[in-house]
Amino acid sequence: MTLNFAVLGAGRIGQVHARAIASVPGAALVAIAEPDATAAKAASAAFGCEIRSIDACAASPDVDAVVICTPTNTHADLIEKFVRAGKKVFCEKPVDLDVARVKRALDVVEAEGGTLMVGFNRRFDPDFMAVKAAIDAGKVGDVEMVTIISRDPGAPPAGYIKVSGGIFKDMTIHDFDMARWLLGEEVTTVMAAASVLTDPEIGKLGDYDSVNVILATASGKQCVITNSRRATYGYDQRIEVLGSKGLVAAQNTREANIELAGANGFVAPPLLNFFMTRYTAAYANEIAAFVKAVAEGTTPPTTGEDGLKALELAVAALESAETGRAVRLG
Repeated sequence: MTLNFAVLGAGRIGQVHARAIASVPGAALVAIAEPDATAAKAASAAFGCEIRSIDACAASPDVDAVVICTPTNTHADLIEKFVRAGKKVFCEKPVDLDVARVKRALDVVEAEGGTLMVGFNRRFDPDFMAVKAAIDAGKVGDVEMVTIISRDPGAPPAGYIKVSGGIFKDMTIHDFDMARWLLGEEVTTVMAAASVLTDPEIGKLGDYDSVNVILATASGKQCVITNSRRATYGYDQRIEVLGSKGLVAAQNTREANIELAGANGFVAPPLLNFFMTRYTAAYANEIAAFVKAVAEGTTPPTTGEDGLKALELAVAALESAETGRAVRLG
């Protein structure tokens, strides 16, 4: 069985998912929907698919599933549209910037008996999957503390920041999902600090570029998340999990896994530059997981509920950063 996809949106993340679909056995890209004619033609030529409107994709009998890569403010409407059309839906995070709107969309998915997977690609990174496997195998004992470092090489354009929902909903939301996954318990308390340290223009747009978050569960497990919009040395992605029996860690991925030594010390190749290259395997793995879930009729590994809970943590983190107080959930 081949699952036929339409990708909605031919921007940067749409192209990432189109390449992932092309690399996954059992998946095929048949259409792309993109209002910019030049981008649509380029994507059609690159991936060998047709250009169709969103309405045509919803009505097309040869489209089994869609990947939503459009602007965030369209996600919830498109999820509802396509589950009502009987399509399987993969949606980039977040479902929406408003918790209540996310809940309404999830209610529609449930009422229609639809399939929705939310794109938290980092769970599907081979190194991070190996960290999780070590935890599940009991190799570090009971998880006690998690440290997540995620720093971008540079900030996105001002136009993007204006509509992103802010750093917690746009960037840290990935780490909130990872924290829930690795801790194995729901977070009950959020404490956050946020600053503008890398670019004053980000502050003028009402956002932050440097944040730290401490999450705690009811049993006392902790996770520390560190984010920055500027890492001059490359895309910094590290995880460390401390348990009662030991520690498991995933280090950065470099252009080559070598190290040179000489009279002046040790030198290593640079880090991979950004998410398009750092997480190539992760994007393919998550599409493969979606295809598998559809084929088997099982629940996708990252659900709409996961998207909702990560957004709730983002909202709590912003409240904490702005009030200087810890926020309790639930």
